[in-house]
Amino acid sequence: QVQLVESGGGLVQPGGSLRLSCTASGFSLDYYAIGWFRQAPGREREGVLCISGDTHRNIYYVDSVKGRFTISRDNARKTVYLHMNNLSTDDTAVYYCAARQNFCSDSKEHYAHWGQGTQVTVSS
Repeated sequence: QVQLVESGGGLVQPGGSLRLSCTASGFSLDYYAIGWFRQAPGREREGVLCISGDTHRNIYYVDSVKGRFTISRDNARKTVYLHMNNLSTDDTAVYYCAARQNFCSDSKEHYAHWGQGTQVTVSS
């Protein structure tokens, strides 16, 4: 069974850091792009950034996270990490990882596999 499971969310103060993990089971991450999306209360789910399946390049869809968020991947562990630094209250949302073959996309409709989401709350 194809499955993605996120972990690592929680409560953090503004300026703090978190690392989210997305672990795959039932398929190999090789050649899959992994996108991170987030959904804040009352807002649409938006693509934040993605790591491609071929070059492992980070592709950003939200300007406000550039310089603060990065993605890394460990295909042997079937895990992708979202490193979030200097968090602000605007980053509060449920974060989802999603997988599609090879190429990144900022459109959630292009992703076949989704995790259940993990809550990130940034508050003092």
